[in-house]
Amino acid sequence: MANVKPGPRGRGRPRKESGSDARAAITDAASAEFAEKGYDKASIRGIARRAQVDSALVHHYFESKAGLFAEVVKLPVRPDRIIRSALDVSVDRLGESLVHTVLSAWEQTSVKSIGVTVLRSAVSDSAAGRLIRQFLLRELKGAVAGRIANGGVDRAEADLRATLVLTQMAGALMFRHVLELEPLASMPIDDLTARLTPAVQGHLDGVGDSM
Repeated sequence: MANVKPGPRGRGRPRKESGSDARAAITDAASAEFAEKGYDKASIRGIARRAQVDSALVHHYFESKAGLFAEVVKLPVRPDRIIRSALDVSVDRLGESLVHTVLSAWEQTSVKSIGVTVLRSAVSDSAAGRLIRQFLLRELKGAVAGRIANGGVDRAEADLRATLVLTQMAGALMFRHVLELEPLASMPIDDLTARLTPAVQGHLDGVGDSM
């Protein structure tokens, strides 16, 4: 790749000589930033500053903080994208869509293998486990809570409902794929979806909130 001709270095930042250099600098900076500050407090702007590049370049290569995190920890699949793909339905079908999308994704070997590792890491007390938890809570819970809030529910209530949804889903995945508890482990996807959907939809709708 041809070198980019040097130009004005706004704000005293040195220009990276090639795209590969810039990308490597960004991932190195992100790794350090996530380790020091955690997922929640790390920012694209802070990572860009550490890498000595513009924030726009970080977005160009990685799209979002979630994408950059996935690159740093070498996630072959994006759980945030799996969740978001299930949200573009009417509210009354949201529970079924979430359950079926997540359960179906986990039937793929590539998703299940990394998913089991992520779940085990998330419940550990290691630094990596805490970082994974922050990522999952921010990106997954945030996406579900945002979808609920779009229906006119206040943000605190939407956050509670999303938390309950994730609790239901994480429990099902843990017992089905990590602990392999029967008959849950071998139950057909459609049957399990039918069993879980009423509970998940109930959380989404806030059923029992006043009890």
